[in-house]
Amino acid sequence: MKDYPVPSPFHVALIMDGNGRWAKKRFLPRLLGHRAGVKALERTVRAAWNLGVTHLSVYAFSTENWKRPEMEIKGLMSLFRFSLRRKVDEIRRENVRLLFAGKRNDLPHDVVELMDWAEKETAMNTGLTLVACLNYGGRQEILDGVNALIAEGRNQPVTEEDLNGKMYLPDLPPPDLIIRTSGEQRLSNFWLWQCVYSELYFTDVLWPDFGPGDLEKAIAQFTCRERRYGAVK
Repeated sequence: MKDYPVPSPFHVALIMDGNGRWAKKRFLPRLLGHRAGVKALERTVRAAWNLGVTHLSVYAFSTENWKRPEMEIKGLMSLFRFSLRRKVDEIRRENVRLLFAGKRNDLPHDVVELMDWAEKETAMNTGLTLVACLNYGGRQEILDGVNALIAEGRNQPVTEEDLNGKMYLPDLPPPDLIIRTSGEQRLSNFWLWQCVYSELYFTDVLWPDFGPGDLEKAIAQFTCRERRYGAVK
């Protein structure tokens, strides 16, 4: 694969959409679509570093996903447990740092324990930073940040820097490129505070079919765009 001249840090965010439709097309249960989606994520993580990506964030489970059928939610939580137990050792060996963004208090206790363990196990890694957004919602993140400032008893105007410091991962660079699969063209409450100057890329590819070539294509298009950040050039 070609190495692209991209800025560093280079943060790519993924809205991994289309698992259910992928399964439906094959007359399979939705959970098998989610399992295939895990395989797609593994392929993408391996390819990202070689393409100049330093930070990769993925929308794994949104605050709105609790509205899904109970059996699907239970299946997804089991899949999170299985994937973390099985993959953390490999992630550590590949020098990937794993972080999580989202509200943990609504998640099953054992899932939170696995998340804490995975972060500690990979904390010293210096390669790709992989952020799994689990029980994440952009509006909720902003509300939590505002409430954290209120709880401090502030009596002066709040700045952007103040609020940014209360985000779930304040040191994470904002996404340069947000990719959404499956043909849908919306953010769905993802990185709302951080995405103000993110470039957006939409593809009809269903997430389980997404691979290194699709990521390379998205990054190639990104490198052709002119990012002005509101200025005239």
